[in-house]
Amino acid sequence: MTSKQLVILAAAGSLALLLGAWGFQALGYAPCKMCIWQRWPHGVAVLAGLAFAALGARVLILLGALSAFVTGAIGVYHSGVERGFWEGPSSCTGGGEGLGGLSGSDLLSTAGTANIVMCDEVAWSLFGLSMASWNAVFAFALCAIWIAAYRKT
Repeated sequence: MTSKQLVILAAAGSLALLLGAWGFQALGYAPCKMCIWQRWPHGVAVLAGLAFAALGARVLILLGALSAFVTGAIGVYHSGVERGFWEGPSSCTGGGEGLGGLSGSDLLSTAGTANIVMCDEVAWSLFGLSMASWNAVFAFALCAIWIAAYRKT
């Protein structure tokens, strides 16, 4: 394959992952904060692929590779949060720590919590891997394709 074909393949892979994420969202699987974080680098990779196809600037391949690596790294971090290996952002994870300072009305209040999707809960999995884990696997594969494209230029 040529470098341009590899770039198109990698960018199309990121687009497919974005479409898949939006498809799951349409099916009722609301994304958490870290799921949204993982989408942005895929968008950058798609744009880098389109820009490379139009301009041919080699640096855009590096941008695509970096974007794929970043979303993969976020996926690994998110997977670790889901599995309890480490703590995630306090805004979307929690186990009930720090409730001692809240009043009874604070504890009973449901205001502002209806739209929070917890980052430390697995909403869907396949073969024991969550969506975040699958994103990491595919993102690192796409990063390898970007690197192969760079080596061919």
